[in-house]
Amino acid sequence: MRREALEAMWPYLTGEFGNPSSQHSLGERAAAGLREARRSVAGVLGCRASEVTFTSGGTEGANLAIKGLALANPRGRHVVTAGIEHEAVLASVDYLARVHGFEVSLVPVTEAGVVAPEALREVLRADTTLVSIALANNEIGTVQDIRALAGLAHEVGALVHTDAVQAAGWLDLDVSALGVDALSISGHKVGAGKGIGAVFLRGRLAVEPVLHGGGQERERRSGTENVAGAVALGVALARVESERAERAAGLGPAMAAFTAEILEQVPTAQLTGVPPARAGSQQGASQREATSAVGRLPNHASFCFPGVSGEAVLLELERRGVISSSGSACAAGSDEASHVLLACGIEAEVAQTSVRFTAGQDVTPAELEQVAALVAEAVAAVGS
Repeated sequence: MRREALEAMWPYLTGEFGNPSSQHSLGERAAAGLREARRSVAGVLGCRASEVTFTSGGTEGANLAIKGLALANPRGRHVVTAGIEHEAVLASVDYLARVHGFEVSLVPVTEAGVVAPEALREVLRADTTLVSIALANNEIGTVQDIRALAGLAHEVGALVHTDAVQAAGWLDLDVSALGVDALSISGHKVGAGKGIGAVFLRGRLAVEPVLHGGGQERERRSGTENVAGAVALGVALARVESERAERAAGLGPAMAAFTAEILEQVPTAQLTGVPPARAGSQQGASQREATSAVGRLPNHASFCFPGVSGEAVLLELERRGVISSSGSACAAGSDEASHVLLACGIEAEVAQTSVRFTAGQDVTPAELEQVAALVAEAVAAVGS
């Protein structure tokens, strides 16, 4: 957690412990803290505070946006997503198909995980109710041109949700610039701790709640609000947004150099996602232009190392003090190949050798240079 977020939430874990729905003074002070947190999140998303609903994280946010919008706006029974989406998105659309009889279309992606506008246009229909495409992929770091995709979806009358969990703190989340109707984020990606998130739901869109009860959060998400978590999210999100441009400009070139060094030192390595050269083309663009450009997250690099076990490489790296991941943390421990890499056309045997690196806000270029050398050592150790 960011220290300032921890300090901001601390009073609401101790003396200011009131329920924000209560009418007494403790409750009123908690409600005031919740209102300020909502305004802070809305400021980053470029929306009204009333359009922000606090959740327990990215998974609940995706569930609420996808199920809630599709079920409450049944102009058709067709939803569209991509095979590279997070499990929370894929499971939500699967639920709509299994339980409510929706048809689901998976828009194909390129080898780099890009959803091309023409590919989306091919699967859109007059009865498409909802399209859900992530702003940035959590496994391969590919950034989508969400504004263009949302424009196509709106042409047929469909609503658009984007999973911005991985993008938060690195890309512009202004919902008007993105052109989306719903956007979900998670606190742990921006230093606000686990168990808190938020979802933007545009205007007065009808939303069928996923959680039923006391009608909190404008009757969109019942349950006593996590005031402390919301306060932490408001503070952390505002702070990372204020630092975003400078941090991305500093880390982006360092991650590009890190990627080039691994590809040079490990000749068999295969970069997954959009190549750094294309991501680097955003360097001179304005923040709004970068939002709408296909590219790669500036803090992200992911590889396959054919012929060696990805899990074995992870263990070797941990022995050397480097903590990295293989695919999505939500699927850790699974023996199956990453569904993201399979959707990109990578063979299952190669997909099981994947390792991804996401640099945090405090990682330095010198540390990345050191890690690149340790990756080469780890792969060599596993392959020997």
